[in-house]
Amino acid sequence: MTLRRLVLWRHGETDYNAAGRMQGHLDSALTQVGWNQARFAVPALARFQPDLIIASDLRRATDTATVLAESIGVPLRIDKRLRETHLGEWQGLTGAEVDERSPGERERWRLDSTWAPPGGESRVDVADRAVEVVADLHTAEEPSETVLLAAHGGLILALTARLVGLPVASWPVLGGIGNCHWVELGLRNGAWRLHAYNAGMTG
Repeated sequence: MTLRRLVLWRHGETDYNAAGRMQGHLDSALTQVGWNQARFAVPALARFQPDLIIASDLRRATDTATVLAESIGVPLRIDKRLRETHLGEWQGLTGAEVDERSPGERERWRLDSTWAPPGGESRVDVADRAVEVVADLHTAEEPSETVLLAAHGGLILALTARLVGLPVASWPVLGGIGNCHWVELGLRNGAWRLHAYNAGMTG
């Protein structure tokens, strides 16, 4: 059995999401809506028949992943390399607060994947650590055919762009990932192909 498919799943809504605050490495909690989003997604994600789930160690991702792992009886591992982008001085602030302190910098960050917020990481930095998790899957003693990574919107965007070989200048063409939405990637002839982006259940 060899790795053939990755599903990258964003965590459910958090208290920071609901308040419009930037989280980064801050350890925010799922809201009741977030817990319900995770439960609602289980039947759709179960159809992928993942052999393994690996989650970020930030509890919003770990809690989301636990809902799926316990529902379908799949092993869950924790890996801090799947953490969200470290947002440095922006962590805990709203977008409006960042704009007031540093006009134009959020737009620069959105358009330039090599640029990092003060004290934080760029999207390229995040992709560099996340892609190590995928590389490890290819050399695992017990290989898996389908692996689900429970992580964060910024990381999922960066990792998707890196795996499909988008030029760094083109990474901003990828949009955001909704809470509890996912990306599906398939491996064929040694290259990753994008099968679905920001897919999810509504209702």
